[in-house]
Amino acid sequence: MSAVLVVNSGSSSIKYQLIDMQTERPLASGLIERIGEGAGHTTHDGPNGTSERSLEIPHHTAGFRAMLDAFESDGPSLDEFPPVAVGHRVVHGGKRFFEPTVITPLVEINIEDLSDLAPLHNPANLEGIRAAEKAFPDVPHVAVFDTAFHQTLEPAAYTYAIDAELANKHRVRRYGFHGTSHKYVSQKAAEFLGLPLGELKQIVLHLGNGASACAIDGGRSVDTSMGMTPLEGLVMGTRSGDLDPAVLIHLARKAHLDTNALDELLNRRSGLLGLSGHRDMRDVQRAADDGDPDARLALDTYLHRLKHYIGAYIAVLGGLDVLSFTAGVGENAPAVRAGALAGLEGLGIRIDQSLNAQRGSGVRVISTDDSPVTVLVVPTNEELEIARQTLTAVGAG
Repeated sequence: MSAVLVVNSGSSSIKYQLIDMQTERPLASGLIERIGEGAGHTTHDGPNGTSERSLEIPHHTAGFRAMLDAFESDGPSLDEFPPVAVGHRVVHGGKRFFEPTVITPLVEINIEDLSDLAPLHNPANLEGIRAAEKAFPDVPHVAVFDTAFHQTLEPAAYTYAIDAELANKHRVRRYGFHGTSHKYVSQKAAEFLGLPLGELKQIVLHLGNGASACAIDGGRSVDTSMGMTPLEGLVMGTRSGDLDPAVLIHLARKAHLDTNALDELLNRRSGLLGLSGHRDMRDVQRAADDGDPDARLALDTYLHRLKHYIGAYIAVLGGLDVLSFTAGVGENAPAVRAGALAGLEGLGIRIDQSLNAQRGSGVRVISTDDSPVTVLVVPTNEELEIARQTLTAVGAG
């Protein structure tokens, strides 16, 4: 039995999944939340069903103790299914990390050094790594970076047109995110279609609360919508996406907003929430259908930005074979898929409205039989991709 434990640590939460790598199916999964907030909460889905507990979880180390307790009481037994490695999602790898990396003290120093590029994520990822190392001291730990898949971008695609010396000094460039998902979905699409990954021009639209587009040529990322941080690009649940940078200068001068206030505005009070008062696409869609003009504008803006990137990436790729929707909105919002692709028949994209409206749990085609571009819905599985890359990094894949 070769099992891998996949960990995604946030500032106040730990998501985990134990995966049997022989079958690539989860043996158990769980969520530890409200860490450091007094009354914490754990949920564990195992072979005996779902169990929930409320208890004090003052820090991540205590969170991993609660995880071990859940495995012991609710299964499966880690004595029976011992993890051969622990794979960690790390958001920002800068330009230093381009592949899954076995974690050493030097790697931890580098992750910490990159925290100024991802202050909301890397410190929490690192805290989870250090707590996990205490809980699982006898197995290798591997960092899988959201940015790694995009290290194949050419300089013209990742360079911002600002003073080069200043940009180099402060590591200002496009890095891209959601790389684990984009990689998994593009490979899954090729596998589903029975076509060589290396011969396909693909666009993957990862649409969740965070959202990004990626142009993939022959399995390599050649352009992506998120930038130095996950703020650039598509309209998201609470993030603005693309914005004229002079807007920030204007607001600093006229509204007297400092850098912290601007950060709060663009990351937490913009996007769908800022336009409509709702961050969840389901709520925006319902409000728009009920005639709310703010929700309608939010939805139209969201779809307009999607079309913008689809068209741009067809140009970057010089054509398109496959377009895939993934993540919470991409997999479950037929109206968003239809709206994003409406009017793109001239670009070879034709969807079958009845197929698009159908619900399903696996990979499925939603384009017409005569569509030059195949349009798919591909459920993402970032945990499995992290587990696969973890095994590769430790030489067991």
